[in-house]
Amino acid sequence: MADADREDEGAAPLDEEAVWAALVAGYDEEPAPGARSWPEAENVPPEQPKPAPPADPGPAVPPPPTRSVVIHPVISGPRDYVADDDDDEDAHYVPPEPPPLPEADVTTKFAWIAVVGGPLLLFAFVLLQLDLAWWVVLVGVGGFVGGFATLVARMRTGDEDDDRPDGGAVV
Repeated sequence: MADADREDEGAAPLDEEAVWAALVAGYDEEPAPGARSWPEAENVPPEQPKPAPPADPGPAVPPPPTRSVVIHPVISGPRDYVADDDDDEDAHYVPPEPPPLPEADVTTKFAWIAVVGGPLLLFAFVLLQLDLAWWVVLVGVGGFVGGFATLVARMRTGDEDDDRPDGGAVV
């Protein structure tokens, strides 16, 4: 595109091969001491030294009147809240006692012991770095599987007390 601009201006086209040959030939040469490597407009002027402050500054100078300081009033916030002292101790809600847990039969208790105890047995043997004998694996895995199967088989379906044939909603 640069070549097209040069041709439009009437200048001779640039011989790229000659320019590359000149760059390669002058690769190892040092630049001349006074040679300019970029235009003068790119040079940054040297910094002017700042005058030293006077030894006796005199009285403090107030800030110019264009500046203003805004002081917001103190506003009470959520952390400033103080709860009222209630002398009425009877007004607090006391929840009723929860109903007792249903009694479990012996089979359910042993099933839960097997479900929890089987993996705990395997974990204890691994944690203590003991050899896992065949009976330990059988008791651990078999106890978990047997206890889980027992608990699933004994689950209630909820249809025992329902005498409606369609099981619809109660209004």
